[in-house]
Amino acid sequence: MSPRHKPAPASAEHAPLQLEHFLPYRLSILSNTISQTIADDYQRRYDLSVTEWRVMAVLARFEGLSAREVAERTAMDKVAVSRALARLVAAGRVDRSTHDSDKRRSVLKLGAAGWAIHDDVAPMARAREREVLAKLDADEQQWLVRILDKLLEQE
Repeated sequence: MSPRHKPAPASAEHAPLQLEHFLPYRLSILSNTISQTIADDYQRRYDLSVTEWRVMAVLARFEGLSAREVAERTAMDKVAVSRALARLVAAGRVDRSTHDSDKRRSVLKLGAAGWAIHDDVAPMARAREREVLAKLDADEQQWLVRILDKLLEQE
């Protein structure tokens, strides 16, 4: 921390949140830092946003979801998912059709162009994950998985 950016003093009226020790903030910083390393490359190559990539990754894993289900699986804002899907469909990366029994429900899947991008970006994402996890020994990696699973459990 530079000398000109000292923490503000706590007072009787205000008790600032110490973000550098606040778990949600730290997890967000970690996630953003890891994601941005990969994103820099696919944004430049494919004009693809982080939200669009996450939508594509979910559709690669779970074909036939609706936009609402994509938003639920990614824990992203429905409006952001809707915008990402509109761009992906317009670019021919995602195919949208209607559900056989419910014509109001759209069914989404990656198109050929989406799969081509996915098959290029997914190995980069896995490589970045390996780089990050290499900082931990085998026991720490197992604990991290257990902790994340526990924290992500639905209450």
